Amino acid sequence: MAKPDMRARARELRTAGCTYDEIVAELGVPKSSVSLWVRDLPKPRKTPEQLHAMREARWAPHRAAQQVKRVETKRGAASEIGRMTDRELFLVGVGLYWAEGSKSKAHRPEERVTFINSDPDMIRLYLSWLDLLGIERSRLRFHVMIHESADVKGAEAFWAAIARVETSALGKTTLKKHNPKTVRKNVGGGYHGCLTVRVTSSADLYRRIEGWWYGIVSSARDADQANRT
Repeated sequence: MAKPDMRARARELRTAGCTYDEIVAELGVPKSSVSLWVRDLPKPRKTPEQLHAMREARWAPHRAAQQVKRVETKRGAASEIGRMTDRELFLVGVGLYWAEGSKSKAHRPEERVTFINSDPDMIRLYLSWLDLLGIERSRLRFHVMIHESADVKGAEAFWAAIARVETSALGKTTLKKHNPKTVRKNVGGGYHGCLTVRVTSSADLYRRIEGWWYGIVSSARDADQANRT
């Protein structure tokens, strides 16, 4: 390619937003020549995609280091727990239920033990707690709650495995109707909806759970007062 043609092509590429290195790679000429030919042209503005790529490249090492630190912190914290005693599991379970389980309200008095959650580990912990309390598995009722457009059968199989029951033992699945105006984020293979775990004939158990919770609160209040004196 003759030099005038190269110069013209270099200017075309620069106007199109190419960097010096990209023009050099295209034309196979020295970078000094490219600089001479296009130095009067304005520096091309980066596209949003290019700016995003530059930011990602700049922050990638920092994010990688943070991820390593994040994982190490979590592993270290997990190792601090060790094996829980029955009393520790008992107290954790009371707090778990009172945070996530159904509760009787003044406007809706209902002393039933019902637990709903989308986190399989929360369900496993809750079931272990019920086992510790001596609640027979025959008193448990399970059913799935999930969006109607999701993989309903897959979700039922998933939760049955978590609960260690056959899918036939699950109650009727509750389907949430689709709203086309809603942009759902709980989608994909990791979405399994929620599992409801209900204990039958549980009024007495509910009252005990409420009493245990108040006992925990009272004990914490006493400890706080003791520390203040």
